[in-house]
Amino acid sequence: MKLPVHTSPYGVLPNNVTRVMGEVLLALVPGIIALVYYFGWGVLINISIAVTTALAAEAGVLHLRHRPVRPALSDLSATVTAVLLAIALPPLTPWWMTMLGVLFAIVMVKHLYGGLGYNPFNPAMAAYVLLLVSFPVAMTQWLPPEMLNAHPLSFAQTLTAIFGGGLPDHLTWDTITSATPLDAMREQLKMNKTISEIAQNPMWGNFGARGWEWVGNWFLIGGLFLLWRKVITWHIPFAMIAGLLLASGLFWLFDPESMPFPGFHLFSGGMILGAFFIATDPVTASTTPKGRIIYGFLIGVTVFIIRTWGGYPDAVAFAVLLMNMAAPTIDYYTQPRVFGARDKDNA
Repeated sequence: MKLPVHTSPYGVLPNNVTRVMGEVLLALVPGIIALVYYFGWGVLINISIAVTTALAAEAGVLHLRHRPVRPALSDLSATVTAVLLAIALPPLTPWWMTMLGVLFAIVMVKHLYGGLGYNPFNPAMAAYVLLLVSFPVAMTQWLPPEMLNAHPLSFAQTLTAIFGGGLPDHLTWDTITSATPLDAMREQLKMNKTISEIAQNPMWGNFGARGWEWVGNWFLIGGLFLLWRKVITWHIPFAMIAGLLLASGLFWLFDPESMPFPGFHLFSGGMILGAFFIATDPVTASTTPKGRIIYGFLIGVTVFIIRTWGGYPDAVAFAVLLMNMAAPTIDYYTQPRVFGARDKDNA
């Protein structure tokens, strides 16, 4: 009896870059819809500017490097980077700032290190930090959520604000923008107000800030979709959330009037987006199972430390970049044991 003999590979890999990136974009849709509902048309305009710039920059750099353009554009990696950066920006970010951030992400952070798979830092978060450090005022001018926004802008007015910097005659930037919930909490704590006093403000909801907590919920649904599709594993997002909740919970138990409730940290900024969509970047994150847990946990703790004692209220981008630097070392010390090998053999 003859048996068929096959050579390797014996199985077909279930993932490829285009499918993975496509499912990441699909998972982002619920959160993006929530962002548009609560914060207006600027979110979609930012995404359009960012994606157009990213594809043009990717094609230009690949042409200069004499590399094939079409396969790189169709893998959707540049699109994912652009969308992640765009949804992290305030809805009325000037068009040139969005373009500058995307160009930095694609050209400097991605291609100067060799392109997809070689960049040590998350391109979207590196670009976000560049814009935040360079233009701190513009990067903290968020619109209030829909239920608190007394002067909602139409699509045409939003276009004018983003591309021309102009507002309707009866409005000023101070009347339509406000600080983010994390920034507002931070500033009021500096004024020696207690959490109970701060919570009287109508901007606060059940766990975090109104509007923001629902955006976090919809990004959470997208993140669970990625887990179900096995695009990401549970290690990084759950360890990252655990690290933030554990650190913030311990301090909250000791001083609940000056340390925000852990749920506030989870649902008032970019924590959910960062845990499921940014820290899980397969290129820049830790790759071993134990390493992913350490990597995610340290990001969560670092987010709490920077938010509480650092100079920036939302620390997800800084924490991710810091742990990007540590990922190779974490991987080195968390390599799984080879089957049948003793510890001395692995040394």
